[in-house]
Amino acid sequence: MTTHSNTSAGQYPDPDGATQDQPLLQKGADARVRRQVQRQVRERAGVTGGGTGGGTLFTEPVLVVNQKAKLIEVTNEYRVMDQNGLELGSVVQVGQSTLKKIMRLVSSLDQFMTHKLEIRDADGQPVLLLTRPRKIFKSRVIVQRPDGSPVGEIVQQNMIGKINFAINADGQQIGAIKAENWRAWNFAIVDHAENEVARITKTWEGMARTMLTTADNYVLQIHYQLPEPLVSLVVATALTVDTALKQDARGFG
Repeated sequence: MTTHSNTSAGQYPDPDGATQDQPLLQKGADARVRRQVQRQVRERAGVTGGGTGGGTLFTEPVLVVNQKAKLIEVTNEYRVMDQNGLELGSVVQVGQSTLKKIMRLVSSLDQFMTHKLEIRDADGQPVLLLTRPRKIFKSRVIVQRPDGSPVGEIVQQNMIGKINFAINADGQQIGAIKAENWRAWNFAIVDHAENEVARITKTWEGMARTMLTTADNYVLQIHYQLPEPLVSLVVATALTVDTALKQDARGFG
């Protein structure tokens, strides 16, 4: 098995060239977000420079996935950026009934229910649909195009020890997601030949943010441009890990 730890990833032009008609406060906020994301990628995830990406969810070598911080989480929402903090898209949980929101507010039973997510591009248009059917023990995530055509599935393989998922397409396993510790915080993604093609690193949000909010932040590093459907399933994986495993524990053990 070939593995890479903190290998080179995409390097991008300086994004600080904001337009002149942008409000000054917005410019300042955007610059602050970019600096935070760059620190998240380089200092917390250990990802350093390399090639150039194509500016979309499926062509960037680094995706930064940051969950919106909420004291009480009723719906999952994520921002997706490149390694310089430029917005590439978002992930939004959809189709939640009022009853499900109440269940989520007062209990953890929602983890056993069906969850639906939309991955949207920078213009807000859906590019992938994720469905995690109701579960008792192991999770399965169905990945589709916006027109409903299938892309593949991400299927949990075990419950004890380091969690693994199979990446399946057209009835064949084309890859796998392998947790690197029992807390399932960091993952190696491998192809059918067990060569590592990508890596997911959960980045530390800080003591106050971890204890007081529900936000989870990840960096997805893709080592080289992948073919379809693997690239779509790898991108979906970065958003699926948290939903599939239902990381309720906010502690350190």
